[in-house]
Amino acid sequence: MSSRLPEHVRARVDAILNTVDADLRVRYPGPNGRDQPIHTVYVPADRANAVTPAEWGAGALRLLDQQRELFTELDTANSLDAVRERITAAPIQDLRIDFEDGYGFRSDAEEDDAAIAAGRTLAEYAKNPAAPTIFGIRTKGLAGPERARALRTLELVIDTLGEIPDGFVFTIPKIRAVDQVVAAAALCHGLERGYALPDQSLRFELQIESPQAVIGPAGATPIPEMIAAAEGRCTALHFGTYDYTAACGIAATEQALDHPAADYAKSVMQVAAAGTGVWIADGSTQIVPETDPEAAIVNHHRLVARALRRGYYQGWDMHPGHLVTRWLATYNFFRAASDVAVPRLSAYLARRSGGVVDEPATAEALAATVLRGLRAGAIDQTQLRSVATELDLDTLEALTTRAFTFDKENR
Repeated sequence: MSSRLPEHVRARVDAILNTVDADLRVRYPGPNGRDQPIHTVYVPADRANAVTPAEWGAGALRLLDQQRELFTELDTANSLDAVRERITAAPIQDLRIDFEDGYGFRSDAEEDDAAIAAGRTLAEYAKNPAAPTIFGIRTKGLAGPERARALRTLELVIDTLGEIPDGFVFTIPKIRAVDQVVAAAALCHGLERGYALPDQSLRFELQIESPQAVIGPAGATPIPEMIAAAEGRCTALHFGTYDYTAACGIAATEQALDHPAADYAKSVMQVAAAGTGVWIADGSTQIVPETDPEAAIVNHHRLVARALRRGYYQGWDMHPGHLVTRWLATYNFFRAASDVAVPRLSAYLARRSGGVVDEPATAEALAATVLRGLRAGAIDQTQLRSVATELDLDTLEALTTRAFTFDKENR
């Protein structure tokens, strides 16, 4: 068919849409290629050291043994033995040494010493295969009264490290405006130049814990512009449960991860970050297994499972006891999800309906779920291939990026 579309119109359409395509590629590059951890553990700076992960693992195992019957009741996918193995070998995936709320305000001399100690501890993590694979610090905020202290602590940690390990990241709390992120990116650039570090070696997370970070003064969410302003350095958005709900006027007795105000904020974060490669992390709960371990265990397991169902695959852990429920809820979730996903993916690849006609978008989601389960350790790759030989890692990756093509036999 000969086209009746005038060439000057075609050229104008192409020019407009090529610009749109380029902008979308920059803003929404897709997954960042790194495995998202299932949690971030926060430890106050005066209590963190090189053996903290091992101590947390030992504490988690003690709780598991003390409450074995309860954990067995919560184990819906025969995961408990695998959870014990994981906690024994490498209990913490991601750890932040906290200089903010968990540490408080100290004298400059005391925080200087703590920052130098934190740098030494993080250097030890970088050398230890059993240590967290992602690690760093949470500084104080960038608002006027705290800014100088936040910058000094960060610089002391970097100075002590000498070089930046691949897993290093710092968390910036109480972000409220896009220009704060602009300043954070400029800070990273300046530190890289000052310490002769490779470009883009410094990365940070933004802690979303104020209403202004969710809905800005113009009535729209500033999060997409915050991510853009980070110039590729922002790895994750972390939700701050208690600061956010307090700022919304929620009574202290009602502050919780599953409060509707918290759900709204996390939903905005999830939508705003979709396609950017920036992870979303759920916040923390202050209920820990100290005075009433059974209630705390059931509550934390419920909250983790709830978050996973909503697509929040990472969350904060504030107590060694949270490790058991975190790993157990995660393994249970991905094992149950895999039991559903694998037959549907096999049918999709064979072009059989199996009672469900899945589209490429659903195949993408199914494959992404299986991959997350594999990377978390909930699913064993050898066992997966034994029941679905066609589901190798390359095929799963291709399905998640819509790069999979059917051969002639299955078209």
